Amino acid sequence: MDQITFDDAQVRAAFRSIGAKGPFVYGLTNYIAANLNANVLLAVGAGPAIGAGVDWPNSFPAGADGVWINTAAVMSNEASTLRTVAGTAQAAGTPWVLDPVAFGAGAPGYDEIVRYLLTFRPTIIRGNASELIALAGGDVTGKGVETTADSGQAVEYVSALARDTGAVVAVSGPTDYISDGVRTVAVPGGDPRLTRVTGAGCSLGALSAGAAAVIEDPLLAAITAHAAFARAAEAAAQRLGPTGGSGSFAVALVDELYALAEGTE
Repeated sequence: MDQITFDDAQVRAAFRSIGAKGPFVYGLTNYIAANLNANVLLAVGAGPAIGAGVDWPNSFPAGADGVWINTAAVMSNEASTLRTVAGTAQAAGTPWVLDPVAFGAGAPGYDEIVRYLLTFRPTIIRGNASELIALAGGDVTGKGVETTADSGQAVEYVSALARDTGAVVAVSGPTDYISDGVRTVAVPGGDPRLTRVTGAGCSLGALSAGAAAVIEDPLLAAITAHAAFARAAEAAAQRLGPTGGSGSFAVALVDELYALAEGTE
C-alpha cells in the first residue's frame, strides 16, 4: 500500500489549485459544524454556501463546483431536501461528497435515509471507521457520532464499498485510508485533538468537496484534502505545544490550512 503525505509534489500543487480557482462549494451540514466547515473552506480559498435557503437545494448544486452532504443535516432539514441536493448534483454532473455521520449507530430510520443517498452516486464518501464499516455491511457499530473501531480495521470495507458504489471512499483516523476500489492509499498524520473539536471530521468532508471541485481525479482530490488536513493539524499541534487546549487548536487548525494554501507554512 502506498503512503502519501502533503510533502508529495502533486498533492501540494493540487491543494494550491483550490485557492487559485476559488470554487463555489455548496453544502448541507449540521448546525453544530457549519461555522467550522465554512471557515475551513474560506481558509483554503473556496467560497462556501451552507443550508437550505429558498430554492437553494434545487439551484445551487447545479451551479456549484462541488457539493457536500453531511447527513446530520437532517437535524434541521427534511430528508427530501438531502435527496434534492444529491439528485440535483448528480443530474448536473457536479462532484459531491457524502459524509454518513452516525450511520450504523442504532437509528434504522436514519440509516435508511443515508443509504438511499447512495443511489445518487456520490463522488467521494468519507467517514469514520464505524460509519463506513456499517455502510459496507459490516457488524461494527458506532457510539452516537463517535467510532468504536480503528481506521485500520476498516481498510477492507473501504475498498469493498468503493467497488460497490463507484465512489472514492476515505476513512479518517490516526492514519487515513483512501480507496477507489483498485488502489488504496494511506495518509498518516494529524493530532488526537482533532477528536476533541466539534465538526472537525465534518469539515474534512467540506474540504474534500472543495478539492473535488477543482481536481478532476476523485482519488487525488480525496488524498489531497486528507493530506492537507493532517499536515495542518500537525502544524497546529506544534504551534500550541502539548498543553494547548481544543478551543485554541480549532482556531490554529484553520490558520494552518490558510498557511498551507498561501504557501507560507
